[in-house]
Amino acid sequence: MEQPLKAPLSRRTFLAGGAVAATAAGLALAGCGGGGDTKTDEPKKDAGTDAPAAGGTLTGACAYTSTNVNPVGLNGGSALMLAATWHVFEGLYDLDLHTYKTYNALAAGDPTKVTDTEYEIALRDGAKFSDGTDVTVADVVNALEVNMADATCGAFLSFIDSVAEKDDKTVTIKLKYPFALLKDRLSVAKVFPASLTEDQLKTMPIGSGPWMYESVNGDDGGTIKFAPNPNYEGQYKPTADAMEWNILLDGTARTTALQEATVQVMENVPDANADQLSAAGATVEYAQGFNQAFFMFNTLKAPFDDYRVRQALYYAIDVDKLISNQLNGHAAPVTGFLPEEHANYHKAATVYTHDVDKAKSLLAEAGQENLAFTLVVNNNWVKDLAPQIQEDLKAIGVECTIDEQKVNWSEYAASDSTLSYDVMLTPGDPTCFGNDPDLLMSWWYGDNVWTQGRTCWSKAADGKWAELQDLMQQAREADSSKQQDLWNQCFDLLAEQVPLYPLFHRQIATGYQESMISGFKPIATTGLVFLGASPKA
Repeated sequence: MEQPLKAPLSRRTFLAGGAVAATAAGLALAGCGGGGDTKTDEPKKDAGTDAPAAGGTLTGACAYTSTNVNPVGLNGGSALMLAATWHVFEGLYDLDLHTYKTYNALAAGDPTKVTDTEYEIALRDGAKFSDGTDVTVADVVNALEVNMADATCGAFLSFIDSVAEKDDKTVTIKLKYPFALLKDRLSVAKVFPASLTEDQLKTMPIGSGPWMYESVNGDDGGTIKFAPNPNYEGQYKPTADAMEWNILLDGTARTTALQEATVQVMENVPDANADQLSAAGATVEYAQGFNQAFFMFNTLKAPFDDYRVRQALYYAIDVDKLISNQLNGHAAPVTGFLPEEHANYHKAATVYTHDVDKAKSLLAEAGQENLAFTLVVNNNWVKDLAPQIQEDLKAIGVECTIDEQKVNWSEYAASDSTLSYDVMLTPGDPTCFGNDPDLLMSWWYGDNVWTQGRTCWSKAADGKWAELQDLMQQAREADSSKQQDLWNQCFDLLAEQVPLYPLFHRQIATGYQESMISGFKPIATTGLVFLGASPKA
């Protein structure tokens, strides 16, 4: 499909990450069976053209705010604090966000296969938390169990039956059924001392990663300060004396910070400012990813309980125009749940193109020729899309009132009564957790807050949510020859029902001053990764 104004892209993220998911059933378990016969894929480091400088401070401008520093449950999906967690904590295995390959973190090596549903994992020697205490098997077991019980993270670990201490160096993991992506999924559970209180986890938790928190203010205008973990002996040992992240929700403020070189890196470069930064000598790099703006519907509230009405909105929107005018060409139209770069991509049976007549006919079939509703618009980058969306809907006879706000997600929790909102426009990107199709679908469509509240899709009377759950579970337990077909059926169902579905897949733009930092590489999802990076002298 021809895509307007598409810039040269880095395809490394989705080709590598998708390939892991596509081949895992045939390779991952075989690689575990010998307990060390297969080399672990270690992330490649880009040392830059200059040797790392000793000392100095790594600095970044971050585009998201959060006060949830608790590593349990992936910080509740916070883009800011999840990125901080990558630097402060380790799992048994961690995910290289540039390639979506796992590498050994607290684990000494690959899982050792005992049976198809039982594995043993040995801890690396000498692992310590930043306070100097040893990382124990009990800490690992506790972290896994707490995350398994968490409303956010539990869906990603639902294949685990139990975890236990085999001895003082080994964790035993029993599965409910054979699961090919064991290592990948274990990366979502970060390990912390089991002795930490709930208050300590929420305010200043400690981990075994290369950095530790010095002070945390994740509000807009605040700063998160990090210091090197003196007890860390892994592959990402910091060379800098400190790291500071400035929280700047406003895109102009982040642009100014990078242009004036008060920070070395900025997240989420506004498309309108990219040329300005390039002219000032900064590097702006785009990477195609899964990141998206999406419509989220209240599927229990008429008329949005009718999938034909939901479909009509997608046919009404001129996505190519949105991409060209509002994103300067830096996005790809949706032809399936996954971007076309993903190795598990499937062109959906329903593909939405700008079709005013189709949109009108769907509304007529549903008896909604005079539809009027309120569109809640999250007050971040998606707010710039709202005026055109409003005009496109007017062209099909729909009156749409824009309600721009900082979304209070607690208002969209599960409720015994029908939620009050109609439709929301907001962004999202769960590839900061992983990249396999099951994980990405589980995030938005699993048995969690997204479907119990928010879309309320699990409560809808049409049975489509239950149908999706059955297909997803079949795919989890299927061998590699059948898995893709089952995923394709899932993708087709989602494209037809659109309880929550992307308008486009956006390229992520990251800006950085190459003269100030070495070893830094952007990623194709939210967050900044400074692992392996150093200030230049």
